[in-house]
Amino acid sequence: FVSDCILVKCWISCGLIYFIFTPEPMGEHFFAESFDRGTMDGWVLSRAKKDDADEEIAKYDGKWAVEEMKDSKLPGDMGLVLKSRAKHHAISSLLLRPFTFEDKPLIVQYEVNFQSGIDCGGAYVKLLTQTPDLDLNQFVDKTSYTIMFGPDKCGEDYKLHFIFRHKNPKTGEFEEKHAKKPDADLRTYYTDKKTHLYTLVLNPDNSFEVLVDQTVVNSGNLLTDMTPPVNPPAEIEDPDDHKPEDWDERAKIQDPDAVKPEDWDEDAPAQIADEDAVKPDGWLDDEPEYIGDPEAAKPEDWDEDMDGEWEAPQIPNPACETAPGCGVWKRPMIDNPNYKGKWKPPMIDNPNYQGVWKPRKIPNPAFFEDLHPFKMTPFSAVGLELWSMTSDIFFDNFFITNDRNTADRWANDGWGLKKAAEGAAEVGSGSHIGLKGTEDLKIQNSEWERRWNVNVFIVCMRVCVTAQSGLSDADRR
Repeated sequence: FVSDCILVKCWISCGLIYFIFTPEPMGEHFFAESFDRGTMDGWVLSRAKKDDADEEIAKYDGKWAVEEMKDSKLPGDMGLVLKSRAKHHAISSLLLRPFTFEDKPLIVQYEVNFQSGIDCGGAYVKLLTQTPDLDLNQFVDKTSYTIMFGPDKCGEDYKLHFIFRHKNPKTGEFEEKHAKKPDADLRTYYTDKKTHLYTLVLNPDNSFEVLVDQTVVNSGNLLTDMTPPVNPPAEIEDPDDHKPEDWDERAKIQDPDAVKPEDWDEDAPAQIADEDAVKPDGWLDDEPEYIGDPEAAKPEDWDEDMDGEWEAPQIPNPACETAPGCGVWKRPMIDNPNYKGKWKPPMIDNPNYQGVWKPRKIPNPAFFEDLHPFKMTPFSAVGLELWSMTSDIFFDNFFITNDRNTADRWANDGWGLKKAAEGAAEVGSGSHIGLKGTEDLKIQNSEWERRWNVNVFIVCMRVCVTAQSGLSDADRR
């Protein structure tokens, strides 16, 4: 029974034993993939070429493999790994049945681990639109998709995409709608080399949530938080309307009745010499501030016919170092209290002010109102179409469902186990934040052991109950 229904894995570290079950979908779902069979069965590698790329890099010839993570904390736990760098990669798989947007939510989730960090590249998924001509062998960047979701990074730009393609009900054309950028700092998810769970939840009321590790990092509404907006404005500016030549947009004007005062002196300087200033005692009037360097010598190759008369370079006068100053003393300049500058008439409110001109509004000929953008185009496949300058990107535990509880169970059985194992490994290595010496380490290990004793007991009970459910009364006894 165990060998047919449940893959049991055992991992021993830090004196702890983990019994790990390959996650099994327990509820309504449209796609579930853990890769723990160790194969890419059901997945199709694209054999296409990009239309707008050089011949050398146009092929989708990037390599994929199903294997463990390089630093796996759960031996036997397999995932799909992008193996090549600077290559186009495309792989996809059909859903059990197409997803149709009706009266239940859409939940998409999967795991990513940037094992080697990430310089420039994506790890997002595309939900491929159900069309009669969908050919997974020819999956390219231009293949129609309904939703694109997941992490993407280049340079210091850390993105977490949620894009959906909305069909214009008037023209039938599709337009990409991008969710607002998350307020959360995403950097850690790309740099810590841990496995992170990415989840997208779309609800029939048009609300959406983007979660990382089961924590909401972005949320909003399809009607109000997408760019460009789903619905165009009901009115637009009339392109044929033009501002009249006599339209006065000046809010203020010079007072035409103002007269310059007779005592206004426009010629008075802005600054004058300070008549109260006194030359400091010890000022050396006969000493220059700079003198020729007495130790300098004319270069041997100096040609006065070509280079002119040679002069020693100037250096600060040593005699001035202890004096308050050298050279001709001049009174310092101060602001002129009588300075008024050029006279200008004062500004007054413009009696003819008409405001800032704007074209008149007219009905938008392209206007439509879609109050249910959740009802997107059905999709029938999930795909990864990626370019990356970093290899060894690890994907695992893809899941698509219309039930939040089912998605949470799948997440806890897969990613939750990875998170616990990674945390336990940190405890075992003594690198866990907050450990202060041997005593703290013992306490932390003891707590982990207590938790896992409880978990192992619960799992074993579940196995026994499930196994007995298929037996006769005599066999059950």
